[in-house]
Amino acid sequence: MGGLSTVGYEGRTVDDLITALGADGVEILVDVRLTPLSRKPGLSKNRLASRLCAAGIDYLHLPQLGNPRDNRDAYRRGDCAAVATYRAVLETPEGKAALDDLLLLVTRKHVALLCFEHDAARCHRSMVADALVKAGAVTAVTHL
Repeated sequence: MGGLSTVGYEGRTVDDLITALGADGVEILVDVRLTPLSRKPGLSKNRLASRLCAAGIDYLHLPQLGNPRDNRDAYRRGDCAAVATYRAVLETPEGKAALDDLLLLVTRKHVALLCFEHDAARCHRSMVADALVKAGAVTAVTHL
């Protein structure tokens, strides 16, 4: 049986992140950053995927679910137009296809959605999680 969590790496090391994922029983980390790069050591795509693999956690990058760079600051502030802009991303054919893939995944495995922000309420990953709940894929979401 699957499940859904979300996690932000703000203020965490890669070790902290992997420990939290393991404690929650996460089987696959789905990176919803548009560009999976980080100044923080070990949190860019390739190094993160390698560290996760060593911990027995799969990695999947779904850039189709990323928040456009020029929309991020306004989204973090809760700007209604920025939320609408991201909602439009989820409604594109690419966004819908990525959500469909994610829908199947969360019914089979415990998935965690990854982005930067510690507070899920200030991050677009919460909208992705809400879309999965609305679709009936999961009934609850844990924010790590």
